[in-house]
Amino acid sequence: MRSYRSVFISDVHLGTADCQAEYLLDFLSHVRCETLYLVGDIIDLIAMQRRVHFPDSHQAVIHKLIELAASGTRVVYVPGNHDDFLRRFCGQTIAGVELQYKAVHTTADGRRFMVCHGDQFDQVVRCSPLMLLVGDRAHGILLRLNRWFNAWRRLKGKPYWSLAAWVKSRIGKARTFIRRFELAALTVAEKGNYDGFICGHIHSAGFLRSEEGLYCNDGDWVEHCTALVEQENGRLELLHWSESPIVLAKEPDAPNPDVCGDARPVIDTLPTAFVEQVNRLAS
Repeated sequence: MRSYRSVFISDVHLGTADCQAEYLLDFLSHVRCETLYLVGDIIDLIAMQRRVHFPDSHQAVIHKLIELAASGTRVVYVPGNHDDFLRRFCGQTIAGVELQYKAVHTTADGRRFMVCHGDQFDQVVRCSPLMLLVGDRAHGILLRLNRWFNAWRRLKGKPYWSLAAWVKSRIGKARTFIRRFELAALTVAEKGNYDGFICGHIHSAGFLRSEEGLYCNDGDWVEHCTALVEQENGRLELLHWSESPIVLAKEPDAPNPDVCGDARPVIDTLPTAFVEQVNRLAS
């Protein structure tokens, strides 16, 4: 059993065939924490309008989350765009799970992080409608290939490996979009006087440190099977969890030179009204 002060997971997409529910259930069964943050898109209510895929493993994840809340773990659910329906219940506690529009997490070493799903940035970090349509359909095909590819790997006794993530990491436009998203989140956190921003949404786990803040993305449980965890001393790490759990990355100590000074175009182009809107989100 691994013990952490806090754990952040997002983009599980329960209700879809691409959800890696078995790995998540194994993770939740081998991890103990004081606070568990569910950072949006835990249930994919959008996909379930077209087709419902909710096997026993998906139901087991729901039961496990409720069990954790009942056994003393503080469970905070910050809905995303795919479980947006649940935002109407923010401010309430259901089955021991707190629902919030955003959360503010204070680490053991005293740093304050804004916690949001991240879909708030869709209105300012955009691509063309055609690229969005093509990208969405291509992503769906890629996820199906990823599912078949890993079914073949299991038959061969090999551990999970994300074909989808490997392909996306080699697409220049995807990398550009991710960097713009990271910078937008950092800007909002800094202008809101937070020490950093924790989110999901883009299915790309990682850290990015500027001179004033730390961006953290906990990834997803569709392509990467990742979680953000806080150690007892307040330090943050990214875990990958499948047959062979590993620490993917630890929070960087030094700022990334690519996001210092003139390398941050998003800082000056983010509308002030948008920054204020995100920072005003009800807790």
